[in-house]
Amino acid sequence: MLRHLSKQQSKAGASSYLLHQWQQRCCYHSEKGVFGYRPQKQREFKVPDEVVQSRNAQGNVYRWVEAYRKYGHKLAAVNPISIKSQQSTLDELNPAFYGLQSNESVKPQGLFNAPELASHTPTVEELERVLKQIYCGTAVSAEFGYVENLEEREWLATQFEQLHTPQYQQLLSNDNRKKIAELLIKSQAWDNFMATKFPTVKRYGGEGAESLLAFFWQLLRNSAQDDLKNIVVAMPHRGRTSLQTILLNMRPAKVFHKLSGESEFPDGCLAMSDVISHFHISDDIKVDDKTIRFSMVRNPSHLEAANPVSMGKARSKQQTLKDGAFSDDPEKRFASTVLNVILHGDAAFAGQGINQECLNMAYVPHFEVGGSIHLIVNNQVGFTTPGDRGRSTDYTSDLAKTIQCPVFHVNGDDPEMLALVTKLAFDYQRQFRKDIFIDLNCFRRWGHNELDDPTFTNPKVYGIVNNRKSVPDMYSEKLVNESVLSPEEAAKIRSEYMDYLNQELLAVPKYKPETSYFQKQWQHITTASNDHLTYWDTGVDYGLLNYIGQQSVTYPEDFNIHPHLKKTYVDARRKKLNAGEKIDWATAEAMAIGSLMYQGYNVRISGEDVGRGTFSHRHVMLVDQENNEMYIPLNDMKEGNGGKLEVAHSILSEEAVLAYEYGMAIDNPDNLIIWEAQFGDFANGAQIIIDNFIISGETKWMDSNGLVILLPHGYDGAASEHSSCRIERFLQLCDSKESAPDSDNINVQVVNPTTPAQYFHVLRRQMVRNYRKPLIVVAPKILLRLSAATSSFRDFEAGTQFQNILGDATPQPDAIKRVILCSGKHYYALADERQAKNLQDTAIVRLESLCPFPAYELQKEMLKYKNAKTFVWAQEEHRNMGAWTFVKPRFEHLIGKELVYCGRVEAPTSATGIGKVHKREVEEILQRPFQL
Repeated sequence: MLRHLSKQQSKAGASSYLLHQWQQRCCYHSEKGVFGYRPQKQREFKVPDEVVQSRNAQGNVYRWVEAYRKYGHKLAAVNPISIKSQQSTLDELNPAFYGLQSNESVKPQGLFNAPELASHTPTVEELERVLKQIYCGTAVSAEFGYVENLEEREWLATQFEQLHTPQYQQLLSNDNRKKIAELLIKSQAWDNFMATKFPTVKRYGGEGAESLLAFFWQLLRNSAQDDLKNIVVAMPHRGRTSLQTILLNMRPAKVFHKLSGESEFPDGCLAMSDVISHFHISDDIKVDDKTIRFSMVRNPSHLEAANPVSMGKARSKQQTLKDGAFSDDPEKRFASTVLNVILHGDAAFAGQGINQECLNMAYVPHFEVGGSIHLIVNNQVGFTTPGDRGRSTDYTSDLAKTIQCPVFHVNGDDPEMLALVTKLAFDYQRQFRKDIFIDLNCFRRWGHNELDDPTFTNPKVYGIVNNRKSVPDMYSEKLVNESVLSPEEAAKIRSEYMDYLNQELLAVPKYKPETSYFQKQWQHITTASNDHLTYWDTGVDYGLLNYIGQQSVTYPEDFNIHPHLKKTYVDARRKKLNAGEKIDWATAEAMAIGSLMYQGYNVRISGEDVGRGTFSHRHVMLVDQENNEMYIPLNDMKEGNGGKLEVAHSILSEEAVLAYEYGMAIDNPDNLIIWEAQFGDFANGAQIIIDNFIISGETKWMDSNGLVILLPHGYDGAASEHSSCRIERFLQLCDSKESAPDSDNINVQVVNPTTPAQYFHVLRRQMVRNYRKPLIVVAPKILLRLSAATSSFRDFEAGTQFQNILGDATPQPDAIKRVILCSGKHYYALADERQAKNLQDTAIVRLESLCPFPAYELQKEMLKYKNAKTFVWAQEEHRNMGAWTFVKPRFEHLIGKELVYCGRVEAPTSATGIGKVHKREVEEILQRPFQL
C-alpha cells in the first residue's frame, strides 16, 4: 500500500499508447505515439481531374495567374504612411511575358476563384483587372506561393480570391460595422483620456493601430462559433490597456489606481508589482452567449520574451483539458479547445532570435500547440529606427517563411479588411492546425512612447502622420457617408465612454484591487511562510519505491533493447534495487518521478537529449534497436492514480524552451515541470527568461511556479565552457537576507545536493508542499556514477526528508579544531583527502541548500564543535565565482564566526583549458583547506 502519498483528488492519465498506424508528418522515434505525441494522419488531397485538364489546356494563363499569387504582393500598396514610390510594374505579372494578348479569352475554371468571372468567358484584360484588384490592391496582399503543401496552396488561393464574396462580406453587416466603429472610437477616447489625465505617463497607447480591436473582436467571435474554451495570448505593450479595458472586462479604475501610485494587488500582498503596460488579464469573456477563458500572459519589457511562455501555457491547458494527443479520442487534434495567439512588434519580430526559436518549435513533438495565430503590429519603426534599417528582408514578417507560414499584409486604415483576414487566418488555422501570420501595416501616432519626439529621426514619416486623420475618425466618416452611422451616434459613443472613464477615475479612492492569484486550479496553493523554514516528509515506503524502480526498467518481451543498456542499466538497476543499497542518481530520480506519478501528478522533463540524459545516465525512455520505436516504462505502471510522464526532446535552444517550460509551470501547480540544460552554462542562453520571469515573476506579478532547472556543474578539466553553471549568478538573484534567517518565502531555491536521496527528496518536495517556488538544482556530472555518491533504501523511507545541511558523523566533535564547509561534489574530493591524510581534527559539513540559507541548522551543527578555531569555506570555483560571496556574510552575521576562503583565485573565465594547470589547481584547492 502507498504511504504518505495521499491526494485529495486522483488524476486519470491519458493512454500512453495510441496504436493507430498513422503516417506522421514529423517522425519522432515512433509511429505509434507516446504520451503527449500522436502522429498525424496523412491528409488525402487530389486536384480534380477537370481542373488539371483546364490548367494543362491553358498553361500560360495558369502560369500568369500563379505569378500573381506569388508576386502580386510586390505591387500592393497596403502601407498607409509610405514615403517611397510604389513599384508599378513587374515582368512576371505582364501577360505578354507568357505570350498572352489582352483581348484573348480565357476559361477561369480551375485557374481562378473570383465568382464574378464564373458566369462568362472573360478576356485576359478582364482577368488582369480582377487579379490586380485582389493581389495588388490597397487593402490587403498575400504571400503563400512558397508553401510547399499543395492542398494548403489551393485552399489559400481559393479563400483569398473570395474575400469580397458574400461568404466573407456577410461578416460585415451594418450592425457589425457599427460595432467595429464603436470599438475604434472607444480606443481613441481611451488614449485621449489617458493623455489628458496622465500627461506624463508612458502609456504605449494604440493610436495608429486602433484596428487591432477589430482583429480581437473577430477572433473572439470565430472562437465562440468554433466552441473554443481557452485563448492564450502573448502581447507586447502597444495598445495593451485599451484592449484590456474596452474588450476584455478590465476596469479602467484598476489602471487609474495604479497610475495614482498604488499597487494593482490587494493590501497585504508583498508583490513589488509592475507597470501598466505589463498588466495581465485572465478572465471569462462572454461572446455570443458562449464563455471563453481569455488568458493574456505577463510580459516584461524584453520584447517577444512572452511568446514561448504563451505557447507553454497553452499546451498545459491542452493537457488539462485533454486536447489533441492528450485526449483518448484518436481523431482529436491539438487546438480543439485551446488556441494560442501571439502578437509581435515589427522590429522585434525581425530582430529577436527568440522568434526563430518559437517558430522552430511550432511543429516539434511535445511542443506543438496546434498552430498559433500571429499578428504583427507593424509600426514601421523600431524605437526610432526606420523599418528598412531594422532588418535585411523585404518584410518584417519574412521570418515566418522559415516554416512556410502564409502571410497576409493588411492596411491598418481598413479595419473591415482586417476583420475579414482574421476570419481567413482563423479558418486556415482550424483547417490545417498550423501557424499563420497577419502583418498589420499601421503607424505610431507618437514616438516610442508619448513623451518621445519621433521627428528627430523620422521627419518624413511623421510629416505624413501628423497631417492625416486618425483611423477611428476616417472609419467613422466612411460609415457616416454610407449612412450606416450617424454623426450623432458616433458622438454619443464617445461622450458616453468618456463619461464612464470619468466615473471610473472618480471611483479610484474607493477602488480595492481584486485578488487575481491562487484562483481556479491554484486554489489549493498558498504563499510560502514568511516567518520560518518548513520541513516536509517526502519519504516513501521502500516496497513501493522498489516496484517503481523495477517498473522503470521493465519493457515488453518483444522490445529489442540495446545490449549494453540491458547489462549496465537494466540489470544493474534491478540488482541495486533488490539489495536496497548503492542506489545511484538516475535510479533515485526515477523513483522520485515515478512516486509522484503514482500519486497522480503529471511530470514533464524537457531539454536536449533528456530521454537518455547528456551523460547517458537517465534512459527514462528506451528505443527499440530494430524498429526505432520509443518506450517509456514508467507510463505503464499498473497501479496508482494515473500520473503520466512526458519526455520532451527539445530543439537546440535555451531561451525559448525554458520560457515554454515556465509557461507550463505557471499554469498548473500539479504538474512537475523539469528543464535540464545539457551543461549548466547553457543557462546563459536563457538569461532573459531567468531574470524576468523565473526569478522575479512572483514578486512582480504573483505568478508562482514550481519549475525545476537542472544545471550540470563541476570542474573536471573541461575548460571554460561546461564546467560552471554560474552558481554565483543565481545566488546574486536570490532575495535571501545576509543578516536575518531566511524563511520559505524566498524568490528562488538553489540547492547543490550530494546524494541521490537528497535529489529524490528535493524533487518530491516540489509537489508535496502547499506552495510553489522555482528550484535551481546544481546538478552533478561525475557523481552520477561515483560509487561514494550513492544512497541506501533507508534514506528514502517514510519519515525522511531533504536535509538542508549534511553534517559530519565521522570525527569526535570535541577533537575538531577545523571545520570545512563546502557544497556539492567538492565534498567527495575533500573527504578522500582527509582520509588519505588520516586527519582526526577536521570536520567537513555540506551545505545542500544554499538558498534559503540554512542558518538554524548551521548554528546547531557548529555548536557541536566547541573547540574548533578555524572555519573554512572550500570550493572548486574561482573566488569571484561560486557560493563564496553569498555564504561568507551570512555565515559571519548569523553564525558569528569568521570564515576563511579556500579555492581557486580570481579569474575572468570559469576554468582553465590547460591540463597541467588544472591538475595543479586541483592539488592546491585540496591541500590548502587542511593547512589553515
